[in-house]
Amino acid sequence: MKFGMRKPSIRKSIAARTSVKRFVRHNLGLKAPRGYGWITNPKKYMYNKIYNRTTFNIFSLLKKLFK
Repeated sequence: MKFGMRKPSIRKSIAARTSVKRFVRHNLGLKAPRGYGWITNPKKYMYNKIYNRTTFNIFSLLKKLFK
């Protein structure tokens, strides 16, 4: 598990937004409502919950500094 600052990756963010899997899910309406991650994949839900609490994004840090 990572602690501290997350290092942004432009390549990964572009790949996630242009993937075939995402395109199919969004167009067919196969998405679960927000907050239902614990039903669809409980293990991934718990990992992401802990990861998001123990790390921070550099862009959110910059946003707080210049606000």
